[in-house]
Amino acid sequence: MGLFERYLTVWVGLGILAGVCLGLVAPDVFQLIAGLEYAHVNLVVAVFIWVMIYPMMIQIDWSSVKDVGRKPKGLMLTLVVNWLIKPFTMAGLGVLFFQYLFAPWVDPQSASEYIAGMILLGVAPCTAMVFVWSQLVKGDANYTLVQVSVNDLIMVVAFAPIAAFLLGVTNVTVPWETLLLSTVLYVVLPLLAGMATRKVLMGRSRHALADFVAAIKPWSIVGLIATVVLLFGFQAETIVAQPAVIGLIAVPLVIQTYGIFVIAYLAARWLKLPHNVGGPACLIGTSNFFELAVAVAISLFGLHSGAALATVVGVLVEVPVMLSLVALVNRSKGWYERQPDGATCPTAAR
Repeated sequence: MGLFERYLTVWVGLGILAGVCLGLVAPDVFQLIAGLEYAHVNLVVAVFIWVMIYPMMIQIDWSSVKDVGRKPKGLMLTLVVNWLIKPFTMAGLGVLFFQYLFAPWVDPQSASEYIAGMILLGVAPCTAMVFVWSQLVKGDANYTLVQVSVNDLIMVVAFAPIAAFLLGVTNVTVPWETLLLSTVLYVVLPLLAGMATRKVLMGRSRHALADFVAAIKPWSIVGLIATVVLLFGFQAETIVAQPAVIGLIAVPLVIQTYGIFVIAYLAARWLKLPHNVGGPACLIGTSNFFELAVAVAISLFGLHSGAALATVVGVLVEVPVMLSLVALVNRSKGWYERQPDGATCPTAAR
């Protein structure tokens, strides 16, 4: 493990601090960057995410992808958590905290908007950052690609109905441009680039492929930290101006994240999934597609609404919390793979 990977939490912490400080010192610069977007997708952030994902896409072995269908348990776990559990637990926590526990400190209108923002986060499973979390836990890149792809296909048809049901409205406007553009930018293009690069390098030798992957792998971490700096820079003034509100919103979001992870992680062990499939499956079910959630919140409730603020807090909470879960997955590998009878978990999911 290199210097960047070993101290990743430190670098991300410094990135958060740098983003907030730079956002306060040079807000005009971040406003300019924030304006470089299309269909609510920030193009600069997209470039950094692309930098994160591309090195991982090169490692995908398409000859192995076809075998994923023979071991469906990991995929089924992800789908159950993402679509049958996560949206409803998020809605339940939102109601519990903002209609009851936090009611003395939050007015009813703001509370309903915070709940709506949380619901939109819960209904939007992650697309891009999943590849980062999978790499950090040494997950099966081929299996992760299939999990993300299937989730994206389901999201096209399931996002609007589930969001409408939980929000109690029937006119949820899904920004299809945001959904499609994000999928193309974060999955399709880096995947095609990775395939082309892999084919060229494999035409030379396996050694050439390994050397190239080793050379560009640190750029994944650079892209992650640069993304963190931008995200916290965009929201620096909000973080300073409304720390109490952000703290209140963060509480149920953090509980939701850790709670969903525990459910999925224990289920993965019960299903006897190998660590390189079970670990990423849990992290996929835990993280969120924040670009889509933010875009829908803005289109439904407005740029300065409580719903939009809640989705932004989701962005701020996700990276530090997910890093802690990555560390937990890595540290618990021995326990995770050990079966009740003392045997070792097989190397492939059943």
